[in-house]
Amino acid sequence: MRDRMILGFDTSAAHCAAALLSGDEIVALRAEEMGRGQAERLMPLLEEMLAEQGIGWRDLSVIGVGIGPGNFTGVRIAVAAARGLALSLKIPAIGVSSLDALAEDGPRPMRALLDARRGDVYVQDFGGGPRPSPDLVPRDEAIAEAAAEGLDIVEGVSAEALATAIARIAARRADTQQPRPAPLYLRSADAAPPADPPPRILD
Repeated sequence: MRDRMILGFDTSAAHCAAALLSGDEIVALRAEEMGRGQAERLMPLLEEMLAEQGIGWRDLSVIGVGIGPGNFTGVRIAVAAARGLALSLKIPAIGVSSLDALAEDGPRPMRALLDARRGDVYVQDFGGGPRPSPDLVPRDEAIAEAAAEGLDIVEGVSAEALATAIARIAARRADTQQPRPAPLYLRSADAAPPADPPPRILD
C-alpha cells in the first residue's frame, strides 16, 4: 500500500517554501527567498516539486499550510491556495501556525518566538508557561518573562524547516476533525481587509 503523500507549504515570510512527506520521509523540499512575488511563484514551485517526484496533484492525500502569524499578504496567499487545492482535489487542508511549526522539535517546556518587527515578537509557550496561546508582546518582556518562568527559548527557523514541520504536523492532524485553514492575525490594525472584496469560497 502506498504511503500517504502530504504537501506542506508556507509563504508567511519572505519566502516560498514547500515540503513533500511520504509516510515518515521528506522526499522533496524546496525553498526560495523572495520579498515579493509569492502569489506568482507558489503554484509553479509546487508543480515543479511534484513533477520532479513523478507525481501529480491527484496523488496527494493531505495539504498542510502555514497560517501565520507573519506577513499578512503572504499568509493570505498560502491559505487561499490551500483551500482552493483542497476543494478541487477533495482532500483535507490543515492549517498550521508558524509557532506550532517552530516548536515542532523544540524542548519542553519552551517559548517559541517569531519576530513581529517594531520591537515586538509573536510568542507561544509549549509544555507549560503563562502564554499557551499565540500572543503579541514586546520582545524584551517576552524574554524576561521566559527567564523568570524557566522556559527555554526557541527563535528563528529556516524556510525549509518551517515547511517540513508544517507537513509533519498536518500528517498527524489529518485523521482528526480540523477547521478549514484561516489566517492567524495577531495585529488587527494591520490586518484590515483590502479595498476589493476577496473571492468567495463556496462550501
